[in-house]
Amino acid sequence: MASIRLRLLKWLIVPVLLLNLAGVALSYALAWIPAQIAFDQSLSDAAAMLGARLSERGGRLALDLPPQAESALRYDDTDRLYFAVRDSEGRLVAGDAVLPVLPARAGAPAIDATVSGEAVRLVSLPSIAQGAEGIVVVAKTVRKRAQARQAILRAMLPLAALFTLASVGLVWFSVTNGLQPLDRVRAGLASRGADDVSPIPPADVPLEVAPMVRAINGLLERARDGAQAQQDFLANVAHQLRTPLAGLRTQIEWLAQHHGQPDTAPSLAMMQSSTERMIRQVNQLLALARAEPSQASRARMEHLSLDHLLEESIQHFVEQALRKDIDLGFELRPTTVMGDPFLLRDLIDNLVDNAIRYTPAHGTVTVSCFPHLAGGMLTVEDSGPGIPLAKRAAVFQRFHRLDEKTTGSGLGLAIVRDIALAHGATVAVDAPPGGRGALFSVYFPD
Repeated sequence: MASIRLRLLKWLIVPVLLLNLAGVALSYALAWIPAQIAFDQSLSDAAAMLGARLSERGGRLALDLPPQAESALRYDDTDRLYFAVRDSEGRLVAGDAVLPVLPARAGAPAIDATVSGEAVRLVSLPSIAQGAEGIVVVAKTVRKRAQARQAILRAMLPLAALFTLASVGLVWFSVTNGLQPLDRVRAGLASRGADDVSPIPPADVPLEVAPMVRAINGLLERARDGAQAQQDFLANVAHQLRTPLAGLRTQIEWLAQHHGQPDTAPSLAMMQSSTERMIRQVNQLLALARAEPSQASRARMEHLSLDHLLEESIQHFVEQALRKDIDLGFELRPTTVMGDPFLLRDLIDNLVDNAIRYTPAHGTVTVSCFPHLAGGMLTVEDSGPGIPLAKRAAVFQRFHRLDEKTTGSGLGLAIVRDIALAHGATVAVDAPPGGRGALFSVYFPD
């Protein structure tokens, strides 16, 4: 699992370490280069002093350097100094023959070399004495330079380590302090009960965290709406089943007291009616629960033939239509839609059952499907009493009835609406072209 803390620390500590390393290297260079220049300048000064004491004697180059001066020049408690004075032909005039013969170049920088198996720093300086040309070479071991370099490193490395640790600690503290709002949000959510879906207070939330908190609050709001819908559904189930179950219990108690009497037939008929009503309402409530839009229902969407689905579903209503002598017909043209076959069967069943239920005897119910625009259209037309224009929007609400005389629970069209919404479809009710009855239309987009 990716960690924001580790990502921030990686992107902050690594650059800090690189910057500290670059700073140490730059500081070392700023401290060592001037010291190196000073050491080299002392060699150049010694070479210039020797060059100033050159003279010409009998046509040959000579060095006038008393023993005391030479001892003072060579004296050093740490390093050893070498020098050599040569004429233009490379012959040694004075000094140490172990020094290499170098070409005379004015302004030549000091170079590293090896004398008697030991590293030295060496400078060469051309000189002219009364017309005689020569070259002065001065070399010195680098022991003191190594000591100076080590002293610089000993002074800088502890400070660099201290500053590095301080920088890392500051970055760690800053990241930890900056992530505290997320920790507070996490702790607040972790301390909630399973039924607490109240929004997160945005007062103490930083600007950068506000979009995430708004998204979480939106999710909590949807969860609260879902929980409320579940509670409403349970309340509706209890309300809808209470009446037929109470009536069924009353009839059973009456039959138990009057068993065998001729007037028990009406009670049996009422029991049968209550049982059928209860079965219908249970089926409708279950269909209503399935119709709730969810990720699972969207995952079951597939391309299907609406005309074949209608042909299968309508067969179950033939007997119901025959009992009322209703002409149940259908006009099915090949139509393909994207949908969940189980939910679409519930939609078709409720539309057709609603049409047959409210169409009087000897009426007609016609079910049609056909391609429309970029999608498909399903229509159910009946010759019933119709729905007034002012009440057409309300009939899709749960438990809504047109009047007190209307039978049913008022759930059928609400189920149709919810299934249509789950499919991104639109449902509408109008008057048929003849003006009598109702025409329900469901349009499925592509």
